[in-house]
Amino acid sequence: MRRHGDADKKRTPMTSKLDAVDLRILDAIQRDGRITKLALAEQVGLSPTPCWMRLRKLEKAGIVSGYHARIAMRVVAPVATVLMEVTLASHRQADFDRFERVIRDIPEIVACWSVGGGVDYVVKVMTRDIDAYQRLVDGLLEREIGIDRYFTYIVTKTVKDEIVLPISDLLPASA
Repeated sequence: MRRHGDADKKRTPMTSKLDAVDLRILDAIQRDGRITKLALAEQVGLSPTPCWMRLRKLEKAGIVSGYHARIAMRVVAPVATVLMEVTLASHRQADFDRFERVIRDIPEIVACWSVGGGVDYVVKVMTRDIDAYQRLVDGLLEREIGIDRYFTYIVTKTVKDEIVLPISDLLPASA
């Protein structure tokens, strides 16, 4: 049995407040976070000042949560990408909180999702190699953060790793 995370409770969809121009702005900046104000305005069909004001409103509302560079890590250094399924021994709120607190502080753990189904979490880990991954897992087990069992899946090939969200496809038809 799973509970919903605190972050999920704090944010509610704002689809009723977004119009077609807002969606075009979101689509444009997620494809090119370095787009100029002028190019963005031209792309979405607004003059620069109103376009910039809308973007600032989207940022202040937390809809745009940051701008990041995508690094081709395999070009920089060898990397092992591993997915883990984790099941906790106990399912009290304190157990989830303890596990999540520890996971947030480990830089090699680049993503962690609380999931429904047969496991509690799916974790994405990026380490120098498989030995480094195993040392990380051994460290987690030694910390006694409530892990009952885990399964490891080594990524052998990236088929798709898209960062551009299909915004208009995810929204209700009326948005």
